[in-house]
Amino acid sequence: MSRLHEGEPEIDEALVRRLVAEQFPQWAGLPVARVRSGGTSNVIYRLGDGLSVRLPRIAAAAEDLAREDAWLPRLAPLLPTAVPEPVALGEADAAYPWAWAVHRWLDGEVPVPGRLEQPEALAGELGAFVRALHGAGTAGGHAAYRSESLASRDAATRAALAAAADLVPDPGALLAVWESALEAPDRPGEPVWIHADLQSGNMLLGPGGRLGAVIDFGCFGLGDPAVDLLPAWYVLPGGARKELRAAAGADEAMWARGRGWAVSVALMELQYYRRRSPAMVAAAQRAVGGLLEGE
Repeated sequence: MSRLHEGEPEIDEALVRRLVAEQFPQWAGLPVARVRSGGTSNVIYRLGDGLSVRLPRIAAAAEDLAREDAWLPRLAPLLPTAVPEPVALGEADAAYPWAWAVHRWLDGEVPVPGRLEQPEALAGELGAFVRALHGAGTAGGHAAYRSESLASRDAATRAALAAAADLVPDPGALLAVWESALEAPDRPGEPVWIHADLQSGNMLLGPGGRLGAVIDFGCFGLGDPAVDLLPAWYVLPGGARKELRAAAGADEAMWARGRGWAVSVALMELQYYRRRSPAMVAAAQRAVGGLLEGE
């Protein structure tokens, strides 16, 4: 397994087999197969036909597992799209330092931007998903990974632009998009539930290219719903963005903040992953391209 982060443990099939056999012997005889994924926080293995094993690459991702275990069963009945179903939590041992999880297997294909069968329909389904999530009750909730304001990310975003300017076709134009987003009014009221990382690797498509599931809730929590407009530029073509905006109920200010979030996230990914993950760099560059289209 190639490592993306400093201090990332070695994760392979033998480790997964041993962890399962020792902690969940009822599944010890099931076949184990690595799942190809562009995810950067977890490594996924399929366990038999009906289960998946999720092993964090970094300590922060391990800390998310208990929150997913507690909250996903509560949120799932409120959402129009399938989400992961936690089945069991594994423990650290001498060879693997963190908690890990077993989830119910979800079928589907990761969307490939530029090759979507029905982008307008997908946009509407994504919008319906985030609108339902944003409307769920928040009592007892926790802050999302991206719960801060855009203004608090200004210095880091500008630094990332300077570091990754050679990967951006028009740094000046992208800076203008960022500065325009900073002028957008803040959202009134309390924060809402957000997924906070709606990139293509965190959704699965079913037959006909329709939205089948939204996965990887490691970043989720309470924050600005504008963060969940990321797929407008990370996943969808320009012609489908208006469907997402309408279905998500995004007014002008929310849409402007969403553009700002997409700028900031893309630039920080370009800076961090430029020598670590070509796939992440390509995804961030696609998002930048969409942002520079002016929509």
